[in-house]
Amino acid sequence: MKDRRDSSITGLAHQPIAHESARLHVTGRADYTDDLREPAGTLHAALGLSQCAHGRIASMDLDPVRDAPGVVAVLTAKDIPGHNDVSPNGLNDDPIFAENKVMFWGQPIFAVVAETRDLARRAAALAKIEYDALPQALDPIAARDAGMGYVTEPLTLQRGDALAGLANAPRHASGRMKVGGQDHFYLEGQIAMAVPDAEEIQIHVSTQHPSEVQHMVAHALDVPANAVVVNVRRMGGGFGGKETQMNLFACVVAVAARKLGRPVKLRPDRDEDMSATGKRHDFVIDYKAGYDDQGRILAVEADFHARCGFSADLSGPVTDRALFHADNAYYYPDVVLRSHPMRTNTVSNTAFRGFGGPQGVIMAERLMEDIAYGLGLDTLEVRKRNLYQNGQLTPYHQEVGDQILPRIFEELEASCDYAARRQAVLDHNARGGVIRRGIALTPVKFGISFTATWFNQAGALVHIYNDGSVMVNHGGTEMGQGLHTKVAQVVAEAFQVDIARIRMTRTTTEKVPNTSATAASSGTDLNGMAALDACEQIKARLVDFLCKAKDASPDQVEFVPGHIRVKGEDMPFAEVIEKAYLARVQLWSDGFYATPKIHWDRKTGTGRPFFYFAYGAACSEVSVDTLTGEYVIERADVLHDVGRSLNPAIDLGQVEGGFVQGVGWLTCEELWWDDKGQLRTHAPSTYKIPLASDRPKVFNVQLAEWSVNAERTIKRSKAVGEPPLMLGISVWEALGHAVASIADYKVAPHLDAPATPEEVLKAIERIRGRS
Repeated sequence: MKDRRDSSITGLAHQPIAHESARLHVTGRADYTDDLREPAGTLHAALGLSQCAHGRIASMDLDPVRDAPGVVAVLTAKDIPGHNDVSPNGLNDDPIFAENKVMFWGQPIFAVVAETRDLARRAAALAKIEYDALPQALDPIAARDAGMGYVTEPLTLQRGDALAGLANAPRHASGRMKVGGQDHFYLEGQIAMAVPDAEEIQIHVSTQHPSEVQHMVAHALDVPANAVVVNVRRMGGGFGGKETQMNLFACVVAVAARKLGRPVKLRPDRDEDMSATGKRHDFVIDYKAGYDDQGRILAVEADFHARCGFSADLSGPVTDRALFHADNAYYYPDVVLRSHPMRTNTVSNTAFRGFGGPQGVIMAERLMEDIAYGLGLDTLEVRKRNLYQNGQLTPYHQEVGDQILPRIFEELEASCDYAARRQAVLDHNARGGVIRRGIALTPVKFGISFTATWFNQAGALVHIYNDGSVMVNHGGTEMGQGLHTKVAQVVAEAFQVDIARIRMTRTTTEKVPNTSATAASSGTDLNGMAALDACEQIKARLVDFLCKAKDASPDQVEFVPGHIRVKGEDMPFAEVIEKAYLARVQLWSDGFYATPKIHWDRKTGTGRPFFYFAYGAACSEVSVDTLTGEYVIERADVLHDVGRSLNPAIDLGQVEGGFVQGVGWLTCEELWWDDKGQLRTHAPSTYKIPLASDRPKVFNVQLAEWSVNAERTIKRSKAVGEPPLMLGISVWEALGHAVASIADYKVAPHLDAPATPEEVLKAIERIRGRS
């Protein structure tokens, strides 16, 4: 059996076609959960949230809520027939409704169900709850000092003898850096709708993890998983914020629908969504590094203190991954890294694009910065001297064997004219003045796979109908990233049919069970391979059928554009399918894939947790007003590695979007709690994401078209979802470069993140005071 690629077929793998729902998106016809037709009798729920960061519930009067117009029911923990817990770890530390004690401001205590959403929200505000306040700790260092303890087991990664390496090093750098969190700010907020009947309950929800919703709802209702069906057609963004956080909303509507026997829908207001759901973890990182006179690192010791919130959620793997990426692209001969997942009286933080990796990478870049300013070198030169070489081991003892950053650096330096532009920046700053410029070129090396090894599996179903049309279902979810489009391209190429013949259907637990979250940048890697496996099984049956029907051998059967060629005769694909159906050939198949080679032993801190690494680099140039701290991104150049791209158009969009989101995290997106523990940046009026006007004035993004994944991934592509976010660190580093010019680059700028104009101005004043 042979396959032939032909550009006359639209939508094959590696073609830059539009997103499969693009027309629906731009015409407003793409259905999201809130757009689904509400069944007759649908009720609406609203949450009652705590107004105390840490305290015992002294009294709770819900009668005013029950007596409010349109209210049908008020639910508390006592109304949950099963388990009052949505912990993804089974730790029983994350209640649906708080009982007796609240652990953060904004924690759900009850839900009100009414005839309309407006009536439900108005009624929820009528509750009279009094608290006996308890001591609170909001940041990780305060929590450590107060003895709050960990929400989950910490991790230590160690190779060699870091303490001896530090003691023997001729030069040293040390410090503390604060790395802020980030709200997901998905365009479509959290939403869930439950529709009950006598045998099962259907959940329509915006989630990255349908199987987890299924399990959580089943536990809350005390029913088996097969009595719960979870459906997801598409999401309006996720970024990790819908991996576990939607469990709460799905369970609330499920409990209400089962109790009342009517459909129930819950769509929180943006303020409630931001108050009650987790964010990117913020960290306080203490580090020490030893290095030689050439700027090469000899030893590193670092402690990562994370604000995890009141429960574990995903803080264990998030803080683990921060350690996994604390080396970024650099080799540390002797190293010890420790995580400290601190319990705090804040909402439980969760997954966010990069999953702890960005917080590790930024520490590595701080080390490069400290060394460069300590030696009077260009930061890029220090980065080059410390890059991994193939055969060297990471702090978790995985061998690096696919290093391509030297070529990426070389090409990006040339294409962005780095040397000349850096000299121009230095010349500009040497003249003094209010406006200072900065430039930086930074890399990323990002490991791809779930570190929980068992999640690295996927299933798919492929159906060919007797008219030759194809339907595909898989366990991944579509949140705008183009997963369905890429999987459809894989199927189109496998059968050599136009993508117009392929229909992708909603993700549902009725079709593919026990699915993993669409996360860790692995959606296409896993589900694309599973779909291909299903296609290959169907193709094998068709080849067998044609060999018998045409007295041919398998090598005489070839899938060509729109046809199947047998012994030189081209038969239309649809015609072959119809004949195969009449011959009772099975025209559907399931497919399965499990990522090979990976293994991880958390107890020893060793293994191969990642199947491969994705690489990239970005060069950014900024202008900073030293009187106000305000700045402009003048230019950004990006060269990113996606292996052999399945869809260059979609991948370019992912790189561009990831870069801008990373810039937002490090510049303008600031989370701020008041002294009482209330998150005050809980709406667009106070929480600032990048605007279109904040993008670089000149923005050049290219894919490394020559790259081919060394591992056998789907069509030798690489994951693209998370790695580009860390390229935004180049902007943060460029801001530091501009700030350092105040003292003629003799003092490291030591910006904290986010580098808001206030933070930049404080750094300028601090350096002026030292110079």
